[in-house]
Amino acid sequence: MGWKEAAEPVLTRMPAVRRPEGHVPFKRKLMWTAGILMLYFFLTNITLFGMQSGGATDLFGEFRAILAGSQGSVLQVGIGPIVTASIVLQLLGGANLLGLDTDDPRDQVLYQGLQKLLVVMMVILTGLPMVFAGGFLPAQQSLQLGGFMLDQTGVQMLMFAQIFVGGVLILYMDEVVSKWGVGSGIGLFIIAGVSQRLVTGLVQPSQGGFFFDWYRILTGQVEVGSLVSTSGLQTLLINEGHIIALLTTVLIFGIVVYAESVRVEIPLSHARVKGARGRFPVKLIYASVLPMILVRAVQANVQFMGQIMNSQWGGMPSWLGTYSSQGQPTGGFFYYVAPIYSPEDWMWFSANVAQEWWQVMIRIGIDVTFMVVGGAIFAIFWVETTDMGPESTAKQIQNSGMQIPGFRQNVGVIEKVMERYIPQVTVIGGALVGLLAVWANMLGTIGGVSGTGLLLAVSITYKLYEEIAEEQMMEMHPMMRQMFGGE
Repeated sequence: MGWKEAAEPVLTRMPAVRRPEGHVPFKRKLMWTAGILMLYFFLTNITLFGMQSGGATDLFGEFRAILAGSQGSVLQVGIGPIVTASIVLQLLGGANLLGLDTDDPRDQVLYQGLQKLLVVMMVILTGLPMVFAGGFLPAQQSLQLGGFMLDQTGVQMLMFAQIFVGGVLILYMDEVVSKWGVGSGIGLFIIAGVSQRLVTGLVQPSQGGFFFDWYRILTGQVEVGSLVSTSGLQTLLINEGHIIALLTTVLIFGIVVYAESVRVEIPLSHARVKGARGRFPVKLIYASVLPMILVRAVQANVQFMGQIMNSQWGGMPSWLGTYSSQGQPTGGFFYYVAPIYSPEDWMWFSANVAQEWWQVMIRIGIDVTFMVVGGAIFAIFWVETTDMGPESTAKQIQNSGMQIPGFRQNVGVIEKVMERYIPQVTVIGGALVGLLAVWANMLGTIGGVSGTGLLLAVSITYKLYEEIAEEQMMEMHPMMRQMFGGE
């Protein structure tokens, strides 16, 4: 008996959101999407019952914009377990260890059940250290719950139960949006988190808000000094002025929108309908920027392990990692593999960086290499596992009755033409997105949003706009649904 036969009774019984039987009207899709978004914001504002006020450390730190959720809330783990489970499945599928054929309906059910099971396991593995490793989510010493008095261990178990429920909820919220709404839940939650931080960074009426800080500069509350001095330029460009952060944010928006429009268009014609022509676009960012979530998730998990090891075994060797009182790596392996989060992390000539210039350069080199190479590798994995590769694309074109003018109507011929473009564009696009993410992190953005988070938000919003336009077109012209496979 193979593993599929042994696991089938469990995997096929995993709860799932029912698929719509027919076409879902566009207005209803918008209602489901808006409802899930409101539920997401509602859950991020529910504080864990039993947690002490203050003193909590966010283990995800700067990765929070990508992994969504909210520190100290029911959605503490965010989409982290979903992303980690996807990485594991992609690696297993890429090595052909699962033996699942995604074209087979039975194997599709097993794959989806296996993914849900892995997400549940990741929620447990992520939530347990957060609650029971001291200092990250401090629990109250005791708690009166109805007629029961819980000790600290009981309170921790209660907090873990809330985190577990939140992790499972966000899994099925993502599934509801994917089947009944517009776009995907993961993309929607990332947009929500990043947009919230961007708006807050612009309008918050306190130090750190763009407009408030400029009000303080213009009214003389902040001393700028000479514009030709290092301190004056740093104040305007980096600190209270946020000029570089504003320019970086605007440039990222422009570059991503432009890159989404850069494409190689392969001409197509219908084999039977004379005059029916079309084009298959191979975009520069063919795999989208979603593989960047996987790359950053790997880094987040590495830093997560470092934080846990530091809290439990503070005396670990210095070559492995040294940490500041705020829990940030300052030396060793975990410092060098930590991503660059902001300008203060790499400007060795400022007082904020305690490391030597060569240590900072090593960290930058590792971060750039990891993002560029990792972006290209995960982009290839993404294309292959989402049926966007040359073979799957050739089958889709063949099944639609289209062909490439001047070539025989044969799947193998179409696949060879696709192989000239898709693999190369996938690698180039993945590497380019990785480089953009590091560049945005090094220069900083409005609201302290990470470069990867901003890239994801802009790209997902652009694709969401395209999908909404497509939905509206199919709603206006019902015959278009048959062409797009909507019915």
